[in-house]
Amino acid sequence: MSLTARVAPPRYLPGQALHAEWTKFRTVAGPAWLLAEVVALTVAVAVAAASAARCRSATCGIDPATVSFTGIYPGQAVVAVAGVLAIGNEYSTGMIKLSLTAMPRRLTWFFAKATVLTAPVLTAAALAVAGAALAGRLILPGKGFTPAHGYASLTSATDVRAAAGAVLYLTLIALLSLGLAAAVRDSAAAIGLVLGVLYLFPIAAAVVSNPALARHLDQIGPLPAGQDAQATIGVHSLPLTPWQGLGVVALWTAAALLLGALALKFRDA
Repeated sequence: MSLTARVAPPRYLPGQALHAEWTKFRTVAGPAWLLAEVVALTVAVAVAAASAARCRSATCGIDPATVSFTGIYPGQAVVAVAGVLAIGNEYSTGMIKLSLTAMPRRLTWFFAKATVLTAPVLTAAALAVAGAALAGRLILPGKGFTPAHGYASLTSATDVRAAAGAVLYLTLIALLSLGLAAAVRDSAAAIGLVLGVLYLFPIAAAVVSNPALARHLDQIGPLPAGQDAQATIGVHSLPLTPWQGLGVVALWTAAALLLGALALKFRDA
């Protein structure tokens, strides 16, 4: 019989990783302030946009959901920063080595971080979208968005679907940002990359002279796809249906998370 005792390697359970990452997230002030800013900015811009909107005829062609959710687009930049800093701060401070020493299973750690990020971002996004929708509901009827102008209700099932699309869009952008930050390992570079991915496609679509190419750019870009996911009128003329648009954003997010996971798995910390 061998005198050498066999010691089983320690097991690192996903629950332990989730608890550790949640403790880390809630004890740092930065993420909470960023998410509070998402809510405040989204609602403030919604109030301003709804106050400026006018619909004086049945053919004004203005989507009330688009007006109400105007604040999503500046808000997404703050969400992107929150997603980048969720992992970028670990690289900038050197905490990444300590984190991976405590949790050697890198993919378990990475997806625990993604899960912990999802819950507060989803909550903040829901609050932001609810506040924006309420602002639109209170302001837009006084700006001509009434049954007389073809708007039967601003709280229809279609509007609920648009609101759900906006919440999911913001959450997916946070996870996309986390994945790209894990891949490039530099917060400033990751923020620039995320914003480039978001805004490059609509800018390119606006300047190209070929309508077919412009439509294709709108179909593959995460920002225009996200806009399609929030539309309530003229849906059949959009480059993508709402659910197709959300699917495109989800594919971008999955690709970014996969890229970040592979970089974390096969490169030194």
